[in-house]
Amino acid sequence: MQRWFPDTPVWAWSAFFIVLIFVLNVVSVRAFAEAETALSSIKVAAIIAFIVLGVLGIVGLIRMDGYDGAPGLGNLTDGGLFPNGIGAVFATMLTVTFAFSGTELIGVTAGETKDPSRTVPKAIHATLWRLSVFFIGSVVVMAALIPWKEAGVDESPFVTVFSAMGVPFAADIMNVVILAAILSAANSGLYASTRMLWSLANEGTIPRAFTKVNRFGVPSLALAASMIGGLLALLSSVVAAETVYLVLVSISGLAVMLVWVAIAWSQLNFRRRWIAAGHTVQELTYRVPGYPFVPLAALVMSLASCLLIVFDPNQRSALYFTVPFVALCYLAYALMRGLRGGGSGGTGRNGDGITGTSGTSGATDGVGGTGDAEPQESASGSGV
Repeated sequence: MQRWFPDTPVWAWSAFFIVLIFVLNVVSVRAFAEAETALSSIKVAAIIAFIVLGVLGIVGLIRMDGYDGAPGLGNLTDGGLFPNGIGAVFATMLTVTFAFSGTELIGVTAGETKDPSRTVPKAIHATLWRLSVFFIGSVVVMAALIPWKEAGVDESPFVTVFSAMGVPFAADIMNVVILAAILSAANSGLYASTRMLWSLANEGTIPRAFTKVNRFGVPSLALAASMIGGLLALLSSVVAAETVYLVLVSISGLAVMLVWVAIAWSQLNFRRRWIAAGHTVQELTYRVPGYPFVPLAALVMSLASCLLIVFDPNQRSALYFTVPFVALCYLAYALMRGLRGGGSGGTGRNGDGITGTSGTSGATDGVGGTGDAEPQESASGSGV
């Protein structure tokens, strides 16, 4: 925003957008969904345009500054596949995997979806091919058009490519897209955090006060608690902006990887407990392909992403905050169980009509926590 309004402080815009995202989430699920659809449409349209124009630039149908002819795919192999060594790949893995996060929201929304046994698998399949086209496709275009020695973080690679093509107002256009992407991430993140707190409270893991909903059916207390993180992030725009921001990104990336560790582990346990309870694999309306190798691979790679940040001094600080916090959460949970005499047990659906999304609280609950849905092995596991 400072590109357009250089005299307005960053914290003012941050506060404005925090209020906007809060209002969208507190009004109704429909308001959240419609806002997310609009924001996502901007991102998708920009990426499609980038890929199409990029391919035209690669084959030489669009002239690129700095090239006499068609760039081709030479930049992809210049200096080898790993010009900075294989260690550089692992050093950036946490940031890369964080960029791919968000697919677990499919599991979170299952509890508020009509006919989840049909829509959830459909959404999973659609997400996979879209990630393949949009994420991988755009990265290939970037790598083909921007020599790796010239790539940097001072300018968006989208802006670099569009500017080389002579697209007018490239920086302003991508500024709009980036703003939409940030708002989309904040919108969906707040939704997921709110529903996770409600789900935990519904099962008795945290105080049941967080299950309270407003007249729109939105968990208002859980939403307010989730906003605390946003308010703390607001301080980063005032105090030690560059340092705090990097720490927050690292913590977010590590947290996402820990979630996927839990998802993969839950997925492995679900089928084992399902069969132990006397059910068969054929009863599942959705069966994870390549079981158990796919969830095992997800578990190993997610764990590796968590551990590899030890070797990155810029992201290592995430461990100093995340590990004690997770340990504190487990300690608090153990104390609560002890005070209550053990066990909590959620109902999956409360009197206000919100459906739980915590998945398998037992061996025969299925996945998705919808109570009346057919059992599925959701790609989001049992903890989301």
